[in-house]
Amino acid sequence: MYLKLMWYNAGIQSLSYNYMSSQYTVGVLETKPHEKAFFEQQLAQHKQIKEVTFFDTTIAEVDPQQLAQCDIISSFVFSAIGTAELDSMPDLKLIATRSTGYDHIALEATKQQDIVVANVPTYGANTVAEHTFALLLSLSRKVPQSIERTRSGDFSREGLEGFDLCHKTIGVVGTGSIGRQVIRIAHGFGMTILAYDLHEHQDIIDTYGVAYHPLEDLLAQSDVVTLHVPYIPQTHHLLNKETMQHIKHGAYIINTARGELIDTDTLLEHLANKTIAGAGLDVLEGERLIKDEVELLTKDQSQDTAETLWHDHMLIKMDNVIVTPHNAFNSVEALARINQTTCDNIIAFVEGREQNIVS
Repeated sequence: MYLKLMWYNAGIQSLSYNYMSSQYTVGVLETKPHEKAFFEQQLAQHKQIKEVTFFDTTIAEVDPQQLAQCDIISSFVFSAIGTAELDSMPDLKLIATRSTGYDHIALEATKQQDIVVANVPTYGANTVAEHTFALLLSLSRKVPQSIERTRSGDFSREGLEGFDLCHKTIGVVGTGSIGRQVIRIAHGFGMTILAYDLHEHQDIIDTYGVAYHPLEDLLAQSDVVTLHVPYIPQTHHLLNKETMQHIKHGAYIINTARGELIDTDTLLEHLANKTIAGAGLDVLEGERLIKDEVELLTKDQSQDTAETLWHDHMLIKMDNVIVTPHNAFNSVEALARINQTTCDNIIAFVEGREQNIVS
């Protein structure tokens, strides 16, 4: 389903991207009713935007002809925008992703076709960090099991013994905006904080007593390992068979970044043999596919894809694993920041200004 809103005003400004002065057609994917109202209010006032079409679904579920005339599209991470999608939109000039990460977009193809990509770099640092600790506390205090038991009328505490975070060592992999917020919260819990990053930040060393270590050393010393790096080719399977050999026995892993940072086969192996005591995962390696169970039945799926989906299902069913549906960003405040920044990115583009450009 989609809703089309149209308006017209003559626009005369030109773009610094060497596009001719014109009016722009915008397609906004993966929207909810309140988001449509917000985008309409923000974009309808601009004289260089003549038409906005809203879609409730991802790009895979939209008839390509409905996007063929779009100059600008905006999507979230579940819309995989590859070469085929780009080829079906010959007029496309801007992709305004409503996310910090942009690994769902074929950046090399956008560069070749002179399509600009803009993101939302800092919408939810505290939001994602708070969800990181929601997962960790759920594991440490066995919250899901406790809730399930009391709902069944059983108020016994047998098997629900947890553990304190105070004085435990947390290894923060990636100390950008989200990692910094995780460090701030961990410091409040009285945890010892180790960090791994390509660039050390002296301010968090001075403020929170953070000690930077090589990845293998961090894994060997940490009771909890939490991932906060972007997904790029260099971070694919950052936790793999080789690096996970160093992990401390009985450690917990938290991932609110991208599922592809962890080799799922290796994670399952360590969970099965209890080397890793548990995991809190807001992201899975095959999450875009697992959203639609029909993917498991289609004949054109590769063996690797089928295995990834199967392993994700295995993770979801494990007692010592908590999986949430890529929900770490999903707070009222963060969503408001995402939508506002996305509208600002679109308006900046049509006015010929660069804002939050990633390619």
